[in-house]
Parts: sequence; structure tokens; C-alpha cells
Amino acid sequence: MTSQSIARQEYVMLLIEVFVPRGALSDEERRKLGHRLIDTLMVEDDSHAIEIIDAQRTITQVLVHEPATWVLGQRPTADPADPPRYLVRVTVPASWRKEMSGYTVEIVTSVLAETEQDAGRDPERVRREPHAVILVDGITEGGVGIHGKAMGSMDLTELISRPYRDKAAVHPSKPPQGTLIDPICGMSVVLDDSTLTLVHEGALYGFCHGLCRRAFADEHGVPLGQ
Repeated sequence: MTSQSIARQEYVMLLIEVFVPRGALSDEERRKLGHRLIDTLMVEDDSHAIEIIDAQRTITQVLVHEPATWVLGQRPTADPADPPRYLVRVTVPASWRKEMSGYTVEIVTSVLAETEQDAGRDPERVRREPHAVILVDGITEGGVGIHGKAMGSMDLTELISRPYRDKAAVHPSKPPQGTLIDPICGMSVVLDDSTLTLVHEGALYGFCHGLCRRAFADEHGVPLGQ
């Protein structure tokens, strides 16, 4: 994927855990932080079908923890609540972890900076000081259970894309000139030499990601080597 498509690609965030020192944020600030993380990571824009975003939201959860004990390793000893430190763990399918880590770290850090700004503190300290640590963890293939069954990357792709695919089969979209609409996720794809494509029944299809391309090939019996 190009850097532009990575920035606009929607990913599956299964669990976002935020650890903050006890009492550092109010109940309202914790709720606002959770909503802001989801809304920013799953931004609604014209590049993605709303059905895809809504399906992703149904399996995304944010937990804000206040550990009973929080000890910093730095010397001299410092209070993790002054100013508040953050530890964020984002759990995603392992096969997507490497690709989405840079995007995730950037977005989460920006959300934490906004939280600090709202509280009247220096928002840039989370980029200047090691006060915000983001861990992107990967769940092994088949290690996610939804609907009572273990799911891999392709199963998750099917789960979040099926509402859009069913709608698009009845009401297909006409892409702007020079672009194609990914038939799996509805993302607009600029047609150039680097675009992932497949030909099916004489029609050319473009894809934002190899998983979408594979899902389409599996559904229609199209060889990936064409």
C-alpha cells in the first residue's frame, strides 16, 4: 500500500485500553477520551462506505483503567499523575499489526494531546516527553472469538464488509473518472500502475488492500495470479 492509502485505510481495532493514574481524569474526561479515540480512529469521510465503519464500531471497545499502583522506572522518583502519564494498548489482528502500527501510534498520540489541551495542560509534552506510551498488540490468527466461533483475518474482513457488499450488490456505485470502488469495503481507489486489481467477467476491479482483493477472489473464484 502507498503512504496515502495507509493514512486513509480503515482497520479493525478490537480493543483499546487506556491506563491513566488514579484520579488524573474525571469520569467525563475518561468517557470523552474513549469516544474521541473511536471517532478519530474510525473517521467518517467520503472514502469509505458508512456500512464498513458502522460494522467496525460494533466490534471495537475502549476500556479506561486506573491502576491501584503505578510505579515509574525513572530516577529520581516521579509521580505518574503529575502531569498524567498514559499507557495505551491497542489490540488488533496480528497479520495487520506491523502495517497499522505507525498510523495507530500517530492517531492515539494526537488524541492524547487533545485531551491534555482540553485540561489546560501542554499538549505537546506527549510528543516531547515519554509521557505517552502506545503498544500495538497482535492477536494470533484465529484467536478472536465472535458469534461463538474463532475468526481469522479473512473472517473479520467478511464480518465487517458483508453489510456493504450486500448493499452494493443491489445498488452499485459509479466511481469518479480515474478511480475504482473497492467492491469489498467501498473505498475509492485511484487507478494507477500500483493499484491492486482483478478482472472478473470482463470488468476491472480495484482494491485498497490485499485482504479485500483476496476476499473478492475467494467469493468469485478468481485466480489471484491473473
